[in-house]
Amino acid sequence: MKFLGRDSNGLHEAAFVLGVSAILSQILAFIRDRMLASLFGAGEVLDVYYASFRIPDLIYVFIASLVATGILIPLIIEKRTHGSARETREFLNSILSVFMLLLFFVSLCAYVLIPLCASKLVPGFSVEMRDSFIALSRILLLSPLFLGLSNLIGSITQSSRRFFLYALTPIVYNAGIIMGILFLYPSFGMEGLAYGVILGAFLHFFIQVPFVWYEGLLPFPTLRIRFRDIKSVALLSLPRTLSLSITNIVIIIFTAIASGLSEGSVTVFNLAYNLGNVPLAVIGVSYSVAAFPTLARLFSNGERSEFVRYVVRAGKHIIFWSLSVLALFVVLRAQIVRSILGAGAFDWADTRLTAAALALFSFSVAAQGLLLLLVRGYYAAGNTKKPLIINFVAGGISICAAYIFLRLFDTVYGFRIFFEELFRVQGFSGTKMLMLPLAFSLGAIANVVLLWAAFKKDFREHYVSIRMSVTGSIAGALVMGIVAYFLLRIFDDTFDVNTFVGIFSQGFFSGLGAIAVGGIFYEFIGHKEFIDFRKSITRRIWKTKPIIPEPEVL
Repeated sequence: MKFLGRDSNGLHEAAFVLGVSAILSQILAFIRDRMLASLFGAGEVLDVYYASFRIPDLIYVFIASLVATGILIPLIIEKRTHGSARETREFLNSILSVFMLLLFFVSLCAYVLIPLCASKLVPGFSVEMRDSFIALSRILLLSPLFLGLSNLIGSITQSSRRFFLYALTPIVYNAGIIMGILFLYPSFGMEGLAYGVILGAFLHFFIQVPFVWYEGLLPFPTLRIRFRDIKSVALLSLPRTLSLSITNIVIIIFTAIASGLSEGSVTVFNLAYNLGNVPLAVIGVSYSVAAFPTLARLFSNGERSEFVRYVVRAGKHIIFWSLSVLALFVVLRAQIVRSILGAGAFDWADTRLTAAALALFSFSVAAQGLLLLLVRGYYAAGNTKKPLIINFVAGGISICAAYIFLRLFDTVYGFRIFFEELFRVQGFSGTKMLMLPLAFSLGAIANVVLLWAAFKKDFREHYVSIRMSVTGSIAGALVMGIVAYFLLRIFDDTFDVNTFVGIFSQGFFSGLGAIAVGGIFYEFIGHKEFIDFRKSITRRIWKTKPIIPEPEVL
């Protein structure tokens, strides 16, 4: 229990723990997606599988926001700091009771309504595909329950700075899905895939239970509901709920559009989206989650200048890492997709199309990472309305852009040829779906530009410029991208790119060389974020105490 529940001190240490966990989780996610892609390819089965997540995910976002860590952590910290243990337990019991009641009611309505709405949600599916979509969607209605419960007790583990334990949850989630593919699919068919997701969601929740039980804070349903606490949480969570719901509604609309395009469009969109989320999970989520408890404390204590400096510091690191990843993902996209997904029924056409979609998603990696940080910064400041308004505008931009781009793709020959030649997918069918990740990235970039402008305005007297840091990060990313491109050409004659080992080696050594040259470049220009990272690694190796931030800050 001491090992699993150990404390993580400092922003970089906590982010390091979460980042390593995200990497391990994404390795399992790679295995998961490779197994699915090799079994089914980009076709009807995976189109149905991925589409069936849309309604359960929307319910999860809509109801589980009541138990969202971003809302509960500041409240739990306040009650544990200024209140009694009994008051904290009663607060958690009330939240749990209302959450389960609301979830049961909404899930029951969804169970009844999904068959009636299927023709609108997936208009391009055949009758048989819609029947499978309905069956899988109904099974997946259990996932919001376990993931919501995991959020609730995860708020306790994070407020206690037990990031190591929290970091295990995505690992066991993906492990459960893989077990479903290996052991449940052979017996139950497509429904077995859904059962695996439920198993993963249960493990996501259950792995945190022993520590919370040990702390005496495991919540239980109660009839003695503290409606004052529920009201305060609801007022804070409602804007966040609507904000996240907008993002999910955008994905639902994109899925409905993709269902009417060529077969496999839903699959390609989701596989590329999953790959594009790897750097977001490793970088953006890690830094934003690690920073949030400190941001909440700083703002609560009235230390606005330090609050802004903390946001800017984390933001610089997110931009630095994200732009480097962007350069490598755009140049090495085909090697990445072929190495991870290229097996069995997932053919070369699927690879090229998914690689192009991945490149388009990658353009918004930095934007999405900064969004996570800035939104948590506003939540720590108790302002949940402004991110909602901006996200609503950005969601509208994404949806409008999707329809505009699809229209241009059909009517303007030069527009279509430009994208097909740029990403080398000319001659392949289904290229029209590339307009969806393009529209998604445009909306994300618009979102972060508007939110960053609002942040600068709201904290003008404390704002710290990031222009020099961003300029250096962009320059280094360009250097890495150019080096990776030329190394690809060199290794093309060195390795047999028609084999898994060859294509992986070509991408791996090209990326490794680009990273090495990029590191030398960053060292040469004295890039602060790179130097901070190098010193952090050096301190970790020599086991010296980190200097910034101090352990008691987080």
